[in-house]
Amino acid sequence: MGIPVLILGESGSGKSTSLRNFNENEICILNVANKPLPFRKKLKTVQNATYEIIGQTLKAKEYKTYVIDDSQYLLSFEMFDRAKETGYGKFTDIALRFRNMLDYIIRKTPDDVIVYFLHHCETTDLGKIKAKTVGKMLDNQLTVEGLFSIVLMAKTDGSKYYFETQSDGYSTCKSPIGMFEKEIDNDLKLVDTTIREYWEIGKGEQK
Repeated sequence: MGIPVLILGESGSGKSTSLRNFNENEICILNVANKPLPFRKKLKTVQNATYEIIGQTLKAKEYKTYVIDDSQYLLSFEMFDRAKETGYGKFTDIALRFRNMLDYIIRKTPDDVIVYFLHHCETTDLGKIKAKTVGKMLDNQLTVEGLFSIVLMAKTDGSKYYFETQSDGYSTCKSPIGMFEKEIDNDLKLVDTTIREYWEIGKGEQK
């Protein structure tokens, strides 16, 4: 059973920068929007990542840590492709494809695999910060955060970058009790190590 982890944040909040401490052989980045990394280190990157490419890459089982960068574009790109379609069915289809990808990660990938979704956020009319989708019609079909046990929020105050790990009442952040402090460094490698230690992932392989 693989583990999906959601990393929310506005553009420029440091989501991609948090990958800087991984080594090349530790991670595979599935780049949906073909955006260059914000640092000079070379990491394994698959460009033009679609649902099909993501599935093929995960099936290859070459890495234990994967990142789907700009995962919200999986929703919006399909929405653009189907913009001329009328009716409610396309929203159900778009929600279903995203949910099926999560279901595959949870049910079909090895127990020591973690897949991080770097995803833009948006603020609702009630002031709640949530995962960005393609509108209320899709939100009626799918609550993105409900598919994840860990949701972190990338933030910056202009001088430092950090992750929030628990909700302040206005966000959808969540993490298991005792896994993280409420605010941690913007370092996804540290997050990955902490998750694996907390749930003893891969512990048997180290004997």
